[in-house]
Amino acid sequence: MAFKEYDVFVIGTGTAGKTVAYDCAAEGMKVAIADNREFGGTCANRGCDPKKVLVGITEALHLSENLKGKGIASVPEINWQELQKFKSTFTDAIPYSTERDLKEAGIEMYHQSPKFLDENTLSVEGKTVKAKKIVIATGQKPMALKIPGREHLKESDDFLDLEELPESIVFVGAGYIGMEFAHIAARCGAKVTVVEFGEYPLAPFDADIVSHLVQSSEEIGIKFIFNAKVSEVEKLQKNFRVSFEKNGKTESIDARMVFNTAGRVPSIGELDLEKGNVAYQKEGISVNEFLQNTKNPSVYACGDVSASGSLPLTPVSSQEARIVSENIRKGNHTKMDFPPVPSVVFTIPQVASIGLTEEEAKKKGYDFVVEYKSVPKWFNAKRVNEKTYAYKTLVDKKRNLILGAHIIAPEAGEMINLFVLAMCGKLTCENIKEMIFAYPTWGNDIKGMV
Repeated sequence: MAFKEYDVFVIGTGTAGKTVAYDCAAEGMKVAIADNREFGGTCANRGCDPKKVLVGITEALHLSENLKGKGIASVPEINWQELQKFKSTFTDAIPYSTERDLKEAGIEMYHQSPKFLDENTLSVEGKTVKAKKIVIATGQKPMALKIPGREHLKESDDFLDLEELPESIVFVGAGYIGMEFAHIAARCGAKVTVVEFGEYPLAPFDADIVSHLVQSSEEIGIKFIFNAKVSEVEKLQKNFRVSFEKNGKTESIDARMVFNTAGRVPSIGELDLEKGNVAYQKEGISVNEFLQNTKNPSVYACGDVSASGSLPLTPVSSQEARIVSENIRKGNHTKMDFPPVPSVVFTIPQVASIGLTEEEAKKKGYDFVVEYKSVPKWFNAKRVNEKTYAYKTLVDKKRNLILGAHIIAPEAGEMINLFVLAMCGKLTCENIKEMIFAYPTWGNDIKGMV
């Protein structure tokens, strides 16, 4: 039986997988790529990009509400169907354009998830293929909740494609996705409840900053049920009943739809990794400093599926893809050495973070100063009548360098990027204060935070 042979076989067509495939093909290598879903990956098709389009209209709505009676006569109405049509203008063309570009680059495509047969052999679309290097870039998928009635739970894909917004929704889990979707749904008119296993949302973020988000979320009608473990979902005549354990008692809440937003896990279940001698762990594909698998040297992993210790974010996926690409094309010489990575939650207001939290700084033994303030009276908040604006910064006493920055503000995502520049450039607090920023801008405000 004849085998098809490739220099590089990439599994996954998102940001990470495409980058490696294009780089290797440009180098003259014979490259193939496979995906069991529409080409283009999660971010562009069913993740950050379409979500941010939905967020956009809620930003306009929120600003109008803040300024009603201050120049705005009436708050606009949301038309969910028109919003979804607008969102589709960003997503509908992605699979076609991705396949077109891959074809033009001379990359062969497969529309199925491959399975390992041995260390360098895969089975895909009924064919057996061999590859000198195999790159796993399959990303993550929603974590299954192993509870009775789990078949009634919808996922993030379903929310982004809702033809109509239901009048009531329960989100199970208060991470990035749960909080962002809860804000979109609540601002567009749904009655929203978030059931969370932990004590507060967004566990990796600074608790003090998150407390401001909880308060502002409750003010728009979002109900939180914390320290609650969901135990069952039942289908009623019109609604679904979500049962949960809290304080030793079983309670329940009804809603028209229930979404599983409890987190995501590496998408590796279909690959038959054991047959390929590929090491993996709970966090994903096990990798060394070159993003090469720790057992099978022919395999590399990049993006959200790699257990590299970095955050599962699109910009990080791009960085990991660059490392894998260079190491495949030039031999292992580029190691993981990531700069500080910012995280943003696109609620309203946004929550943004970079560097260490207080708890992490203490564990690492830093001698540091904390500045934590709520500043809704600063000009930029006042001019848009924003009630929620706070920050926390951590500064190393000895070096006067920023260890961490945590912000809740309408433009926290843009502001945190200036802290990225400061931390990567090792700018002292004095360096920042000596700079002249455009005024009055949100970016200028960071001078008052250090």
